[in-house]
Amino acid sequence: MSAPKRYTITSALPYTNGPIHIGHLAGVYVPADIYSRYLRITGNDVAFICGSDEHGAAIPMRAKKEGVSPQVIIDKYHAIIKKSFEDFGITFDNYSRTSAPIHHETASEFFKKLYEDGKFIEETSEQLYDAEADQFLADRFVTGTCPKCGNEEAYGDQCENCGSSLNATDLINPKSTISGAKPTLKQTKHWFLPLDQYEDFLREWVLVGHKKDWKTNVYGQIKSWVDDGLRARAVTRDLDWGIPVPVEGAEGKVLYVWFDAPIGYISSTKEWAAREGKDWEPYWKDKDTKLVHFIGKDNIVFHCIIFPSMLKAEGSYILPENVPANEFLNLEGNKLSTSKNWAVWLHEYLEDFPDKQDVLRYALTANAPETKDNDFTWKDFQDRNNNELVGNFGNFINRIVVLTNKYYDGVVPTPNEFSEVDLQTLTELKAYPSVISSSIERYRFREGSQELLNVSRLGNKYLADEEPWKLMKTDPERVKTIMYVGLQVAAALATLSEPFLPFTSQKLKNILAVTSSEVETQWNEVSTKEVLLPAGHTIGKGELLFSKIEDADIQKQLDKLEATKKANEVENKIVEPQKDTATFEDFTKMDLRVGTIIEAEKMPKAKKLLVLKVDTGINTRTIVSGIAEHFKPEDLIGKKVTVLVNLAPRKLRGVESEGMILMTETPAGKLVFLNPDEDQVNPGAVIS
Repeated sequence: MSAPKRYTITSALPYTNGPIHIGHLAGVYVPADIYSRYLRITGNDVAFICGSDEHGAAIPMRAKKEGVSPQVIIDKYHAIIKKSFEDFGITFDNYSRTSAPIHHETASEFFKKLYEDGKFIEETSEQLYDAEADQFLADRFVTGTCPKCGNEEAYGDQCENCGSSLNATDLINPKSTISGAKPTLKQTKHWFLPLDQYEDFLREWVLVGHKKDWKTNVYGQIKSWVDDGLRARAVTRDLDWGIPVPVEGAEGKVLYVWFDAPIGYISSTKEWAAREGKDWEPYWKDKDTKLVHFIGKDNIVFHCIIFPSMLKAEGSYILPENVPANEFLNLEGNKLSTSKNWAVWLHEYLEDFPDKQDVLRYALTANAPETKDNDFTWKDFQDRNNNELVGNFGNFINRIVVLTNKYYDGVVPTPNEFSEVDLQTLTELKAYPSVISSSIERYRFREGSQELLNVSRLGNKYLADEEPWKLMKTDPERVKTIMYVGLQVAAALATLSEPFLPFTSQKLKNILAVTSSEVETQWNEVSTKEVLLPAGHTIGKGELLFSKIEDADIQKQLDKLEATKKANEVENKIVEPQKDTATFEDFTKMDLRVGTIIEAEKMPKAKKLLVLKVDTGINTRTIVSGIAEHFKPEDLIGKKVTVLVNLAPRKLRGVESEGMILMTETPAGKLVFLNPDEDQVNPGAVIS
């Protein structure tokens, strides 16, 4: 590894208004953990920092909905989120929370420094106000139509459909989420960070300085924002939940969460340093420290434009070396949605797969949304477990360990003369640390995970080609060398798998009995040490690293999602309002009869229309019906239907339609007939 040797790694602070799901893990926390684990085992000084973001407007919104205080909400979800991270082996050096006193103090000091240095502008402007609730509406307390894409459920700060960053006053037809009322505009005073003053700095730092080494999705979004012209951004807001603005004349105002939250990285580092007896400042103010932010694409603007501008304004902090933001992960073809419960929640996953944390880590890494949105499917999850982890990695380890115990009572044999194949295998093995390092250091964790699997493929191919189980009867001395070489591959896997599969790595180290300092191998030693597992060393008994996932396990997850989909359909079902009152005489004018479809064909040049011949009992008549996208003509022959026979005829595409077939629509959009009992009635029977 080249200098610098000190790293500050941050992961986006999760909102404590709910648990976390696989999208969070795939987009931010597993990549950051892989990177941090790798840096540690290659000898670097790492501060891996995170914490709960507890001042977002979504938190008091949830508190109002549940009828509790915001403190109850943040305490509940902070504990759930922190435990999920621990359960999945995310090795934060410190996981703090923005409600902590040290964060309030740090954020207040940061604001006052910029305030006293004249970095803010003060403006009185009109903001949305809910007269019924008697309060100004913070971003998430307003919904409306996005002016850029037309999404009718955009929030006052961002449209989650197109990703555009918004101001609440940009929304078309805004509505208060508190009372449902249409808000009015009311004057209020706030402080703003004039981002336009930092355009030249941002162009030089990012658009010139990092054009070649930052991901194209990150660079492109920054360039788009800067080229569009930056505008002043409020750093305070009217709300009773958050960090009070620490200046006179700011009563009833708090720091805007986008200003407060990234400072949480600094306060969390301070908390960690105080606990560990370290000095926090080198991790944020020494130019030889490498600062890296792991985030999702919805946070690019905040971490690449706004937070760097804040750090530049303050003057004493380093800037991020890289911000390797990922795209979004979808679930079974649909966007992950917390509000619609369309997610795989981490705490629920562990209830169904209690020993498969690494399987999920691997599946999410191998399918990571590094350059584009990707889709998580349970079938792919099963395939990766059964074919790649069980069939490849686990199969190799199981064979080499079982055979070592069978042939040599678990003692690593002394090798004889190495053949060309043996030497080639060991040479290939020594190349993998640098290959995987290259992937990780370029933030290509998906690529790195596949290179790790190539190590076990190397071992599998070696055993399959050399067939020690056959040679044991004819050339036992050759088998000693084969098993020795295979065990070196196994020892390398125990080390190289740690960033990606930490639980598996530890389990494998225990099986190989390599946890003592004499035989435990560090990353770079896989390339440099001649012997990873010495002859005479005794390994443990074999146990399976991974187990197969059955079809029934996957079907259970798919059934759970199907139940969620149906529940959402019922909840979101729009019931047509009652029509104008009809008299009994109006109703009796309708002549409803049972009819039988005797002919059906598509209307030429019409996508939705079918031309039907229907026996109504009175006569056979033509009825044009807009059901071609739901039914095949041949499937309708002989179908009994309910027909309004005395509807005035009308021409559709030149064909006169002499009635109407009655149907209804399911919440899923499927058309169904209002069928009479087919065994009891004949065409012409009156429905009354």
